[in-house]
Parts: sequence; structure tokens; C-alpha cells
Amino acid sequence: MAVLAVSVVSADQELWSGEATQLIARTTEGEIGILPGHEPLLAILAKGEVRVSTADGQTVTAIADNGFLSVENNTVTVVASTAELV
Repeated sequence: MAVLAVSVVSADQELWSGEATQLIARTTEGEIGILPGHEPLLAILAKGEVRVSTADGQTVTAIADNGFLSVENNTVTVVASTAELV
């Protein structure tokens, strides 16, 4: 099964990193879902939830604002100026 390598970071710390099967985030263009094999993408984050479905079946949720989401080669990086785990 293909997985995503995900990192969620704020300006001052890494909040979470690991393997995931899916990531859902709110961007300025609307909510987006990322699955393994997604095309390369760079999007601007809007204030809202970033939900990560981990490879072990858990869900990690963070509230993020003012940043971006980058996807390339099954690697997803979420960088926000402010973010905290829920």
C-alpha cells in the first residue's frame, strides 16, 4: 500500500511527521484531499483544520493559518505561521 510522508510544521516547531494514507486541508481555493500518487501541488492555506489519516489508522488534527501546502513525490509538507494540534 502506498503512503504519504507528511510533515506539519509551524514557525517555531514541528507538530507532527510520519506516514499517512490521506491528508485533508483547507486552502484559499477550498478544501483539498491528498492521496498517494497526487500530482505536484503548491497551495496557500486558509485558516482551518489539517486532518491526517495516519498509516496506523489514527487521525491527527491541527488548526493551521497563514502558510502553504506542498505536494511532490508522495511527500506532503504543511508549513503554517501558526498551528497547533487539537
